Amino acid sequence: MKWITRDRPKIDRIACPWLIKRFVDPNAEIIYVPYKDVLTEAQKLDAIPFDLPNVEYTHYHNQCTFDYIIKKHQLKDPALFRIAAIVRGADTDRHDFAPQAAGLEAIFSGLAHNIKDDKKLLDIGMMIYDGLYSWATHLFKKKHSQDGPIEQMLLQVYHQYLKQEKGKKTPEWAKTLKELIQDQLDTNMTLSLQQASEELEINPAYLSREFSKYFDDLSFGDYMRKLRIEKACELIEKTGHSLTEIGYLSGFSDQSHFNRIFKKFTGQSPSVYRKSVKK
Repeated sequence: MKWITRDRPKIDRIACPWLIKRFVDPNAEIIYVPYKDVLTEAQKLDAIPFDLPNVEYTHYHNQCTFDYIIKKHQLKDPALFRIAAIVRGADTDRHDFAPQAAGLEAIFSGLAHNIKDDKKLLDIGMMIYDGLYSWATHLFKKKHSQDGPIEQMLLQVYHQYLKQEKGKKTPEWAKTLKELIQDQLDTNMTLSLQQASEELEINPAYLSREFSKYFDDLSFGDYMRKLRIEKACELIEKTGHSLTEIGYLSGFSDQSHFNRIFKKFTGQSPSVYRKSVKK
C-alpha cells in the first residue's frame, strides 16, 4: 500500500513510516510531496494520507499520528507505548512527556537541517527508530550511568543542538517574542507556539527548535508554564482570591493540572505555598 504525507519530515513523519513498515504494512511505500499536493496526489496514486489536518491518520487532542496508528491497528507492544510518549513529546514540544523527547527532537532537527533528500532522511530515521525500539524493549530500565550507545547519542545531540551557545547575540525575533509574552502577563496567558510563530512570521518548527536558546534553556511550553506559576505565586501572595480563581487567572482551566504544575515548579502544592506565605 502507498502512504503519502508532507515533505521535509522531521519527527512524526519519520516515526509513522517506521511504525507502518515495521508493524502495519511491511511492503508500504512512503511518499513525500509538498503540503498543497498531498490530497491530490493521494487520490491520484490511491495512497493513504497521514499527518496532516482533516484526514483519518492525524493528530487527535494532545496525541500525534504515531499514537493514532497504534490505536487504529490495535498494537499492544509496550515498547511502542514508550516510544509513543517520546515521539509525542518531541512532536508537540512537550518534553515533559518523556525525558528522551528533547534529544529525539534535537536529533531530527539536526538531520533535517543537514539532509535535504527526504528518502535519505527516512532511511537514516528507520535505523534510529530501530535503535530506539531496542532501547524501549530491552534497555529502558537502565540507569543514567548505565546508558548504552542510543541514549548517549540522544544526549550528545541534545547538548549539541539545544543547549544555549554562550555569548551568542539575541536575535530580533527573540526580543520581539519576549515583548509579546510580557503583554500576556496581564491576561490569561493563552499565547501558543503557533500564534507566536504567526505573529513573528517564523516557521513554528524553527521557533520550537531555537526557543530554548534564548529563554532560560526551556521549551516554549515549559517557559510559558513557568511564567504562569510565577504569576500564580504573585496572586497568592498579594490577593485574597481562591486557589481556583488563581488557577484560572494564571491560565489553567483545570484545577488538578494547576496543582500538578505548581508543585513541579515550586516543590509545594498551592495550598501549602499559601500557608507558608501567611506564616
